[in-house]
Formats: sequence, C-alpha cells, structure tokens
Amino acid sequence: MSIEIPVGLTELLQGYTVEVLRQRPSDLVDFAVQYFTRLRDTRSQDGASTGGKTGKGVMFDGEPMQTESNGEDDEDDDSDFEPPPPSRFNRRVSVCAEAFNPDEDDEDTEPRVVHPKTDVQRCRLQEACRDILLFKTLDQEQFSQVLDAMFELIVKPQEHVIDQGDDGDNFYVIERGVYDIVVSGKCVGQYNNKGSFGELALMYNTPRAATIIATQDGALWGLDRATFRRLIVKNNAKKRRMYECFIESVPLLKSLEATERMKLVDVLGAKQFTDGERIITQTKADHADNAEVEITRCTRGQYFGELALVTNKPRAASAYAVGDVKCLVIDIQAFERLLGSCKEIMKRNIAHYEEQLVALFGSSMDLRD
Repeated sequence: MSIEIPVGLTELLQGYTVEVLRQRPSDLVDFAVQYFTRLRDTRSQDGASTGGKTGKGVMFDGEPMQTESNGEDDEDDDSDFEPPPPSRFNRRVSVCAEAFNPDEDDEDTEPRVVHPKTDVQRCRLQEACRDILLFKTLDQEQFSQVLDAMFELIVKPQEHVIDQGDDGDNFYVIERGVYDIVVSGKCVGQYNNKGSFGELALMYNTPRAATIIATQDGALWGLDRATFRRLIVKNNAKKRRMYECFIESVPLLKSLEATERMKLVDVLGAKQFTDGERIITQTKADHADNAEVEITRCTRGQYFGELALVTNKPRAASAYAVGDVKCLVIDIQAFERLLGSCKEIMKRNIAHYEEQLVALFGSSMDLRD
C-alpha cells in the first residue's frame, strides 16, 4: 500500500527544518512547540486579514522565515536576488510525487551499486561516516554495501552541491570543507568539516529545502538515491517494526507508556558478540581470590548492565557471551531520560542479586550503598 503525503506537509516540515538549522535549539521538542504555536497564531491572524490566504512564514527573533512561495506576491520580495550559478552535478527529473513504501520495495529490483576505491580512500570514507547517525542502525554487511556505493566528490569554493527546489538525487557525507546552508538567498547555517546533509528530500520525496554552497576546497562522499532508500530507509523501517514487537514482549518495559516505547525504539542500538567475548567488565573483584564465578545466565528478553546505572556504582560483575549473541543497547543519557519508570523494578531486583552473592560467597553485600 502506497503512502500518500498529505497536502501541505512538505512545506510545513521544510519550514520547521530550516528554522532548526537557523536557530540550532538545544531542545527540539520545546522548539517545535514554540514554532508551530507561532505558526498557528500567525496563520490565524493572516486568515482574518487576508480572507484565508496564508503561508508567508513565522516570526523568530524579529525576522520572517519564508516557508513557501505564493506566486506574484513573492516576485517583488526576490527582485534583488540573483539566482545561483548552476552546479556541475547532474540533477534528476522531478519524482517527488512518487510514494515510497519500505514494506513493498523489492531489494532485487535495484542493482547493487559499487564504486571502486583504494584502501586509502576507504579508510578516509570510514572515518567520515563513523559518527553519521543514519548509519548507526546498519549491520556490518549493510554498512559495507553503503561504503561500496558511495562516491567521492571534490568541490571548489562557491560550488553549489545542491540547490533549493531541486529534486533529491544524493545523500552527502562531509569529509572536509566548510559549507553554507542558504535558504531563499540567505545563509541560515553552516557545516564545518563534519556532518551530512540531503537525507530529507530522499526520505520524504520532497524538493531540496536549502542550497548548500562550498566556501573552500572540500571533499564529500555521495550516496545515490536508490541505495539510500534500499539500505537506510528500508532498514530503519524494519528496525522499528522489529524492535517495537520485541519491546512489547519484555515484561520490564511493559510499564512504559506507548509513546515512551516508541522513543526507546529510536535510541536502541544493536551489538553482536561471539562465543566467550566479554560484553561488560567487572570494575573490581569483591572476593579474595579474584576468581570469576558464574551466578546467572540471561536469555532473550532479559537485561543486564543496569546495576551500575541505577546505583551509580562501578560494574559489580562481568558478562560474557555464550554462543553468538545479539544485544540491544541503550546509552546512559537515553536510559536516564526514558527508563525512569522502570528504575523501581530494577532496584527491587538488586535484592535478588544480593541473595545470589550471599549464597556464593557467604557474606552480605549491599549493592545499593
């Protein structure tokens, strides 16, 4: 089944995205509430004074942000703005009306793209992609396919990498260089030798929301539209469905609200371990001979590692993989933000750990102190 984009959603998201790039707020949720509240109030006022015609933008810090064009009224606004020079990168014809459903997309219909690279190039590419959030959910094979499909672009000062309004053709990862983010002729932000851009047009089938201009010699790595959708968009959709089902089966996480579980899905990562590999390390031994003794085994749906986070103490035990193991992982910031309601359950389980330690070593250890 195709997913139809509601009328007006594209412009709404573009306007919000551009203002986020401009303001760079620390809290995106609070900023979204402020942005859309002001947008609603502005449209209400415009509707009363213009007979319902809206779309000129929303005011932040005393400056109007243009969210969409409305024909003749905008021509005077841009009369002193010269269109940017054409980019040397080829543009695709518009396909923004086409719908993309990850459930129906067939991986076999798109040939695998491979751009040969030297060992040096591949090392540079891996370093540039190391902190790209969109790649975090990929397994090793998928990530390798992404690296195979990426191609290097050397850019010159004042070169346009993408132009506002064009159709999305590639996703870009920055290796080096400084790049201005320009919206309607005005610079609203900058990328400085790191980061990525261009994913929104590929994910949502929308025109480019901004122009990206190189301010100095630089290097980028591009990923074509078809590979981006096949590996990244589809993989993220699969990951969400799989993790949603898994979380619903974990007794501990049933105490979370549905919205909290959805947020948890977005921050979960996956790590794989081979037989005997150490997953977490005991910080110090609590018994004289330092010998490690197995106290319990965890299976599907169970968890470990929470003790140090709940008690703010060093790791009290090591964990090793028995056979090939795949774990879902959450960092401490997300743990504090999303699993607060689960902490009481975790604290009650500490008593169970203490009973096991007493049985093994013959003395009580209060892990909560």
